[in-house]
Amino acid sequence: MAQSFDICIRGAGVVGRTLALLLARERLSVALVANPAGPATGSDVRAYALNAASRSLLEGLRTWPDAHHATPVARMEVAGDQDGRVVFDAATQGTDALAWIVDVPALEARLQDAVRFQPLVEMVTEPVAAPLTVVCEGRASRTREEFGAQFDVTPYPHHAIATRLECEHPHGQVARQWFAPDGSILAFLPLDGPQGHGVAVVWSVQPALAQELQALDDESFAHRLLAASQGTLGALRTRGARVTWPLQYAQARHWCGALAGQQGASWALSGDAAHNVHPLTGQGLNLGLGDVQALAQVLAQRETWRSTGDLRLLRRYERQRKTALLPMGLTTDGLQRLFSLPQPPWQLLRNWGMLGFDRSGPLKEWMARQAMGTR
Repeated sequence: MAQSFDICIRGAGVVGRTLALLLARERLSVALVANPAGPATGSDVRAYALNAASRSLLEGLRTWPDAHHATPVARMEVAGDQDGRVVFDAATQGTDALAWIVDVPALEARLQDAVRFQPLVEMVTEPVAAPLTVVCEGRASRTREEFGAQFDVTPYPHHAIATRLECEHPHGQVARQWFAPDGSILAFLPLDGPQGHGVAVVWSVQPALAQELQALDDESFAHRLLAASQGTLGALRTRGARVTWPLQYAQARHWCGALAGQQGASWALSGDAAHNVHPLTGQGLNLGLGDVQALAQVLAQRETWRSTGDLRLLRRYERQRKTALLPMGLTTDGLQRLFSLPQPPWQLLRNWGMLGFDRSGPLKEWMARQAMGTR
């Protein structure tokens, strides 16, 4: 007799595996469909800033990476394209860390091990029938299109380049970000623990420049990064591949719906399959983990007579997460657009605004708490 499942999850990345573990904890049986192209290995350069809420969630599942792969950020320094400057300090916020820079391959390995030993989660190679199908396939999801979910995309005039560097000077647990007059944004995120010399790089640049930078040899590329980072960490050496992708602001019009031709079956979107934001605030994965935590909670609290595919339940999840996403989406989109304007009046305005914000007290603290997930 074929096994029946309460939920089918399409996409076995960080968001999909986290959701599977959360649902299994609620005694729901889960079919987890592996991504057609699994996560990169070996030269994978991905690293994300995870906040306190995300850490608490992953620690509860016993999947938080070890200290070497989850570097605490004690300070964040943001430099404008003139004299604008904003500094966030963990001590000022009364905490040990503003965020943690997490090595994604290490996190995926922990999640993979946890799923392997969870009897209520079964890895499958093809989608299976279930009252609810959750799409966690990322921004390029084919299933989202298959289910007829409209995805409104606003492309940014920039591509992101990601890599890793070994620096002459230790990073000092400081996350650094530079806004340049041409609209490019460079971020150095600390890696390898508190005493490390490694950083993860995310560089948002115009497409033509991204193509030019990708064509450079490692030494020339490191020299360009040295100039863009104003020599803050001394000599730089690349230690990973370079990957690039186009940036966009996007959101699905509907995050849930009925599955055509399947009586009583529904679908829902989570993570990048539901929304994309600019990486300048480092909130992408935090938002995705917030999605699956909210969805699991809604399903756990459902009335006993409701199916996991009940659309009223799923619409509660959709309303909750759209409301939570709105301020962060507007903030990141507004900042990107403001710093992409090269004209001198806009440069003066934004740098004046950065200086004012840095001294704003309650507003700055509120923004810090929002980003840290401790509001």
